[in-house]
Amino acid sequence: MDKQQLVEKTTEALRPFETGNLLNTMQTLNLKTIFTNPVVLTIIAGLFFFGVVKKSKPVLLTLFAMIGLIVILRYAMPPPGEELSMKSLVPFAFGGVLIGGVIIYFSLIKD
Repeated sequence: MDKQQLVEKTTEALRPFETGNLLNTMQTLNLKTIFTNPVVLTIIAGLFFFGVVKKSKPVLLTLFAMIGLIVILRYAMPPPGEELSMKSLVPFAFGGVLIGGVIIYFSLIKD
C-alpha cells in the first residue's frame, strides 16, 4: 500500500469525526439511542463500578456530570434547522447551575 492510499483510507476513517458531522449527529440523537448504544453502556457501567468499588467521589461526580449534560443537551438543543431561542436556553442554564451546584456541594462543602 502506497502513501496516497494510506492517506485516503485515513481520511475516510476520520470523516465521521469532522465538526459538522459531530454536530449533526448530536442534534439528531435522542436519549434512547444514546443509552442503548452498547459502547456507551459499557463505559457508564465500568465508570460506575470503578467509582463504587474504589469509593471515588471524583469518578462518580464526573459520571453524574456526563449523564446530566447528555440530558441537558437533549432538552436544550433545538431540532435541526431551527435557531437557538431563549426558551431552549432556560433549561440549559438551570440544568448547568444544578449540576454545578451538586458538584461544588459534594467536592467542596461536604468535605
